[in-house]
Amino acid sequence: MSEKNLAAPCGMYCGACRSYLILKKNLLEEKGRKNGCKGCRIRNKNCSFIKKDCALIRKNEIDFCFECDSFPCSNLQRIDGRYSERYNVSFIQNLKRIQEIGFERWLEEQEILYRCPDCGGEISVHDKECFDCGKKINPNLK
Repeated sequence: MSEKNLAAPCGMYCGACRSYLILKKNLLEEKGRKNGCKGCRIRNKNCSFIKKDCALIRKNEIDFCFECDSFPCSNLQRIDGRYSERYNVSFIQNLKRIQEIGFERWLEEQEILYRCPDCGGEISVHDKECFDCGKKINPNLK
């Protein structure tokens, strides 16, 4: 799997997504889910947030939303507002950071940010919890 798959077009770090971690760690049954996610870029369906409404992403004409003349569009602003309020993470700021340093370095930063300080496991942005040791933590509040 391409590492770029973990850098969603909208600025989400898929490596901290609940659906991604549930599938990666084989926790579907334990978490009461029927399916998980392998990352936004390789899913064989439209993104439920932006891709369905964005012809540029749907047709693979851009890799990231910041490449669009309408950046940030109303769809991106809407999901950014929800994630900023619920999870203390801004997709728009993530995209600006990707644009500044490149997705490879941004992925490295995200891997460090979402690494549990106690066990080194992976933290879910949605659950604010390490999926390895269960520690409740929101790395976005630092």
